[in-house]
Amino acid sequence: MVYPPRCPACGEGIGDQGGLCAACWSDLAIPGDPSCTACQRPFGEAGPPEGSICVPCMADPPIHDGIAAGTLYTETSRKLVLALKHGRRIALAPMLARLIAARVPRGDEERLVIPVPLHRWRLWQRGFNQAALLGRELEKAGYGELLVDGLHRTKRTPSLGGMGAKARAKVLSGAIVVPRPELVRSRDILLVDDVLTSGATSTACVKALKKAGAKSVVIACFARVLDEAVQHSR
Repeated sequence: MVYPPRCPACGEGIGDQGGLCAACWSDLAIPGDPSCTACQRPFGEAGPPEGSICVPCMADPPIHDGIAAGTLYTETSRKLVLALKHGRRIALAPMLARLIAARVPRGDEERLVIPVPLHRWRLWQRGFNQAALLGRELEKAGYGELLVDGLHRTKRTPSLGGMGAKARAKVLSGAIVVPRPELVRSRDILLVDDVLTSGATSTACVKALKKAGAKSVVIACFARVLDEAVQHSR
């Protein structure tokens, strides 16, 4: 009665903790099928038939083994990510992870769940790695074994916004390594992050894991930036 449940995105009163109001639920864009078999980019109902590959993947085949995005990036998903990451509302992690889990293919218990790493100074400033919090919830739900230090960020990188592909690759060159390759060798990996934007950071992580001998790497995120696909997923 003192602290009634509130929608974490807009502050509207809701019935129970751990959810969203009806308006914010309706603003979430959930990726659907048909979609690209390589990256799961939604085509929309009038899109190509099942088994098709999107133009970006045809032009530049991805090195990952799929993308499992809980939602597409909208105003509501942006608010939820900011609340978790900068608002320190870590209690949102279970709800965000449930949305991710709905899109993750079930694997065996041998799969490793590895979060995209933060540099130690960023981790010290924030106090937690939001990707690791999501990974912990996915482990609890039975989607693999969490290896929180499976990747290590060796240098602090600037914001990649506004940079071209070559500039992003240069900034991230050597920034992410696998400290113990023997732990990921011949293993299926679920690489977890909160938001997937250009894909530069996740690509650097996938490259490091594949170089260390990982069998497969599926990227799992809460929100994926695909503006052209949002209208097809509502």
